[in-house]
Amino acid sequence: MPNPVLETAQKRASEEMTGMSFLEHLEELRRRIIHSAIYVAAGFAVCWFYHERIFALMQRPIMQALAAHHLDQKLVYLNPTDPFNMYLKVSFLAGLFVASPFVLYQVWAFIAPGLYRHERRYVLPFMFSTVGLFLAGGYFGYKMVYPAALEFLIGFSGQFTPMITIGEYAELFLTIIAGLGIVFEMPVLVFFLALMGILTAGWMWRNFRYAVLVMFIIAAIITPTPDILNMCIFASPMILLYLFSIGIAWFVHPTQRRKRAEKSAGQ
Repeated sequence: MPNPVLETAQKRASEEMTGMSFLEHLEELRRRIIHSAIYVAAGFAVCWFYHERIFALMQRPIMQALAAHHLDQKLVYLNPTDPFNMYLKVSFLAGLFVASPFVLYQVWAFIAPGLYRHERRYVLPFMFSTVGLFLAGGYFGYKMVYPAALEFLIGFSGQFTPMITIGEYAELFLTIIAGLGIVFEMPVLVFFLALMGILTAGWMWRNFRYAVLVMFIIAAIITPTPDILNMCIFASPMILLYLFSIGIAWFVHPTQRRKRAEKSAGQ
């Protein structure tokens, strides 16, 4: 026998979803991309003003590793354009970190029309968690992974005299820091996939063993050293984030969201 109260709640919940045409979605996406590019450019401009200080912070791990092995604490360059190009890369990465809260808000503003009305109040938790994960990934790489990798690499080649160029060093630094920052965004990726119903918590749990294998393969690709210890340092937070993402997938899946919306509308 049909339940009028439940049917009314379901109707109210479905009406909360804002409908947009395909062209409107494209226009909204274009607008959000333009805004994000402006914020990144502004972050780049601010960081370019402090590019020497930023690089001094960047080169601290290599200086400490060289000092620990009693080596000359200097980086070199082979081309007159290398310092300028290096400062561009450094300023861009730092600007990306600075602009990340504003860029991620554009992401939230794009997906918000597809959420129920009571779910849109989660904008602040979404912003704090996303930005926090990105910054945590970069900090984890800077304080733990990168120093350990440099210590291994310089100690392993102790019979040679290093001549490290600023371009190669900056590229290695940016790869590790940006790579870990992106890796730590795994819960956000799972959030979007589960939100669209593509991913479920049950599927993630059933394929946990395969996910661990993939994460170790990714860690082996990203880490600059071939030793098992650094690969495990890379993979450990990824496994923890995967387990945390299972809970996120269950919470934001359309089935659970519909139940909460019906419950909220029925009250």
